[in-house]
Amino acid sequence: MNLTGLKYLVVGAGFWGCTIAERIASVLGERVLLIDKRSHAGGTSFSHIDDETGIECHDHGTHVFHTRIPEVWDYVTRFGKFIPYRHKVLTTCKNKVYSMPIGLATINAWYGLNLKPYEVPDFLAEEIRKSGLEGEPRNLEEKAISLIGRPLYEAFIKGYTGKQWNTDPQNLPASIITRLPVRTNYDMDYFADPWDMQGLPAEGYFHLFENMISNPNIEFLPSTDFFDLRASVPDSCAVFYSGPVDRLFDYRFGKLEWRSLRFEWRTEPVDDWQGTSVMNYADEDVPYTRVHEFKHLYPERVTSLGKTVVCVEYPRTYADLDEAYYPVDVKRNAEIYERYMEESVTLPNFYIGGRLGSYRYLDMDKTIDEALSLFDLLVKKMGRREI
Repeated sequence: MNLTGLKYLVVGAGFWGCTIAERIASVLGERVLLIDKRSHAGGTSFSHIDDETGIECHDHGTHVFHTRIPEVWDYVTRFGKFIPYRHKVLTTCKNKVYSMPIGLATINAWYGLNLKPYEVPDFLAEEIRKSGLEGEPRNLEEKAISLIGRPLYEAFIKGYTGKQWNTDPQNLPASIITRLPVRTNYDMDYFADPWDMQGLPAEGYFHLFENMISNPNIEFLPSTDFFDLRASVPDSCAVFYSGPVDRLFDYRFGKLEWRSLRFEWRTEPVDDWQGTSVMNYADEDVPYTRVHEFKHLYPERVTSLGKTVVCVEYPRTYADLDEAYYPVDVKRNAEIYERYMEESVTLPNFYIGGRLGSYRYLDMDKTIDEALSLFDLLVKKMGRREI
């Protein structure tokens, strides 16, 4: 591939990469080459229409766009209309169904009580006192118990977390669950973002990404691995890299650890399989963590089909060629990542970001926000005014 004269290369066509490419093409009016090793744009937010049922399915589990950053909402809605959708998640524990996050309905149902909102803080404080914890929480288990007490932790957090990370929660840092949401009312919305900044792309995520990279200044090459053409990239080319940062440096400081997922898809011969878009499974002896039923994301589209698409989500240990979903937040990985970031100064024309590049779990809106912020800094550095 002849890359002579190329000024801008974006590696990875998820939200971070597509946002950077769109801004370069639209604001700077420059040609940009966008590549992705997948056969499509969209990264882990990609969706497709199921051939058998016509139901839009999210390839990597349910993705609901939500934000409290007006600039991000204004930006993403340029590329397609969003339909209102308020996400609700249920969880099955010991063969009974409860709402998540933990709120008044779940607390009352679990304990067989009828607490009022103003009674919840004192009730939980007593449960926490009875746990016998003293001092600062040393791990995830102790942090969770310090927030909700031992019974709720053991019912709804312990088994799910153990499956997700394949280890006892006592082995995980407290930081993973620092902001465990607990509500004292009957609000069952999963996200607390403003109601008018939550939703789903009316024509699907796949169309949203197509629109983002539709500028003729953008050349998109799917099924293209950056490392197959790296040697051909001009030294003067600005490279925006959102792939694994350890691979960028040939793993010289070690491999960063991730958790991965396996998805088991099936079509059930019923109109409605579970009655909600996402059902969590808290019990440790159930091998999966979530079941997705995508028709519930778009009720305005679906009539009686007599069949529905179900996707069962299994956590698993990351291996080469797997999809990397969740960074493992332990000291060793933080130290390795820091060494890679120190090494990145040897690549003066590289800008590293996105979920894989920054080794963080990022929501879609935060990914866009970081891409927009990076672009704005570059525009100011170039002495150009954003339009």
